[in-house]
Amino acid sequence: MKAREILAVLLLGVSGLTKADEGMWMLNKIDEQTAQAMKELGLELTPRELYNPDGVSLKDAVVDFGDFCSGVVVSPKGLVFTNHHCGYGAIQKLSTPEDDILKNGFVARSYEEERPAEGLFVRFLQRTEECSSRVMRALDEVYRTHPQTPTAVLDRQYTDSICRVVEREYSKANPGLDCQVKSYYGGNAFYVSIYKVYRDVRLVFTATETLGKFGGDTDNWMWPRQTCDFSVFRIYADKDGEPAEYSKDNVPLKAKRYARVCLDGFRPGDYCMTVGYPGSTSRYLSSYGINERVNGTNISMIDVRGKKQDVWKKWMDSDRAIAIKYASKFASSSNYWKNSIGMNKAVKELNVIGQKQQLEQDIRRWYGKDQGLTARFGTMFDELEKAYANRYEAIRAYGFFSETFLRGIEIRRVAATAASKPTNMDSTETELAREQAKAFFKDYDARVDEETMAVLLDNYRKQVKPEYLPSIYKDIDKRFKGDTKAYARDLFSHTVMTDISCVDKFIADSTLRDTDPLFKYNESVRDMQTTLYNKIRDDRQTIDYNEHLLTQAILEREQETAHYSDANFSLRLSYGFIQDYTAGSQHFDYFTPSQSLLDKAAKQGEIEDYKLEQDIISLIQQKDFGRYADPSDGDLHLCFLSNNDITGGNSGSPMFNGKGELIGLAFDGNWEAMSGDITFNPDLQRCIGVDIRFVLYLIDKWGHADRLIREMGL
Repeated sequence: MKAREILAVLLLGVSGLTKADEGMWMLNKIDEQTAQAMKELGLELTPRELYNPDGVSLKDAVVDFGDFCSGVVVSPKGLVFTNHHCGYGAIQKLSTPEDDILKNGFVARSYEEERPAEGLFVRFLQRTEECSSRVMRALDEVYRTHPQTPTAVLDRQYTDSICRVVEREYSKANPGLDCQVKSYYGGNAFYVSIYKVYRDVRLVFTATETLGKFGGDTDNWMWPRQTCDFSVFRIYADKDGEPAEYSKDNVPLKAKRYARVCLDGFRPGDYCMTVGYPGSTSRYLSSYGINERVNGTNISMIDVRGKKQDVWKKWMDSDRAIAIKYASKFASSSNYWKNSIGMNKAVKELNVIGQKQQLEQDIRRWYGKDQGLTARFGTMFDELEKAYANRYEAIRAYGFFSETFLRGIEIRRVAATAASKPTNMDSTETELAREQAKAFFKDYDARVDEETMAVLLDNYRKQVKPEYLPSIYKDIDKRFKGDTKAYARDLFSHTVMTDISCVDKFIADSTLRDTDPLFKYNESVRDMQTTLYNKIRDDRQTIDYNEHLLTQAILEREQETAHYSDANFSLRLSYGFIQDYTAGSQHFDYFTPSQSLLDKAAKQGEIEDYKLEQDIISLIQQKDFGRYADPSDGDLHLCFLSNNDITGGNSGSPMFNGKGELIGLAFDGNWEAMSGDITFNPDLQRCIGVDIRFVLYLIDKWGHADRLIREMGL
């Protein structure tokens, strides 16, 4: 069967209804059945009011925030709400020990005081179009002209390049817009998303770090929560409202659509939907793939990041300047470190692998009844089992390698950058290298990295077989008698690559490539990376292709049931309702009251993550919540739960009620369902959001930002 014929079969059942609380649905694929289900739950908007590529709709209020989070426009003048942890990197970059806005918070009292966040951008989706037939025709031509080439290699080798060609075609037809072609349903369908990108984004408001990160690692991925996880930015444009690089002449964007905030509150069972950019899920992944992720990738992340973070935290606790430099990096590292711990726990307790194995047995019986289906799918499970087993040791080693040398020890990146640049002191490429070095060293401390290197090199040796040790270990054993601390001290003492002058020093002295110990280290790491890549390459191609076939089989076997595609950081909608949950013998309410914040703050002497400034404590104790109080009890509700389906990237996603009004910002999931990236558990899986009334209360009563309150029409 040709690629486009398979596609026609698969797409018969991907646009309808499954469960109200499960699914990351494309806004341009909402059919009548799904629309009716949302209406019955309480949605008052039509599909056209959610997504209208030819007019104005709710999608025009939602932004891709920096290509790593989501956000929402909340005023006619381009004001954007997102999570504090999404704005964290920008806030950290704007902080210094003398002007520590990360710690103290920041309120711009005028447009002039709003601070440019260098490098930050937002994207507005203009429209999404299916281009599957265009890609599939090209793949059919490849199959026709290369009949002897294994399909697994073809799929890997050509699909990405075909997508890039299609992107260029769309970019030519849409000048000034960003066009992205992505695969959906495991490479069984393709869509192009067309964006308008604004690159002048400025910080307007952030609360203190203690509020924006309240609970820290202690509460991360947990419920109940009291974190006021929000920050406020503004989009600027040229005088015509078009995207422009930063300029003092730019003006606040006149928003095409913005979300009105709602102060009315909500109850269990009330309609709730998130609209945002979920990053990545693997819900079609085979049981073999889940086993590899749990026992290979996650184990290495848990082990190495735990040790790295121990070193970093020791230095951060002793020096505020280092704490500022490493704040964003530590938060990013620890977030998925704890995610991996929770995922492994949930996969085991919920028997996720066993459930997937049962599904695979059902699929075997299904295709076994049909000769044509057996011809297509009959070998895929055997191929998957064999390929995953073949690469298990290498993929596990690569996990430890990546976490140690690519994400752990930082200084290698300086050598890699310098080594790839030309020797011309005045070239554009060299100037770019200088800028990269400047950005790197702003958030770097060589003392921290030297200790990290010693700890991680020692740990890596203990975790992998000798064949996976980079050649530098021979030097460590011979010259330093296996002492990684002595090796790290020697390397950092003799390399010139420890400050922003390194690029110019490297260009001025061509012998450094042969004499500087960091370059020898970098070459050793690069060589082992190539070795590991080659060990897993062939099996990866087999795995990619057969996982692609497995997705086909699932979709084709269940044609009468709707299936959403795995998340791929494209705009999605999840709908459901406000809902509490019970785990084991413990019941969790759907919201957290103001007193719960004070109760945790009272423990700050024993739990550092519960530290809170006295002025904030006093403010909450006054209980002067005014119009931000919930009408049911007169209290300030802090955070809340819905059964919306989210994952990483959804952070900052607006949470809307049935009228399309903003009631909160999604920022986390709950511990009991940390296997959510692999499978959805409707009884346990919840989306945690910060109540928009908590956000507005802080903006108003703590920040005294009256101009922002007025700007939002309040």
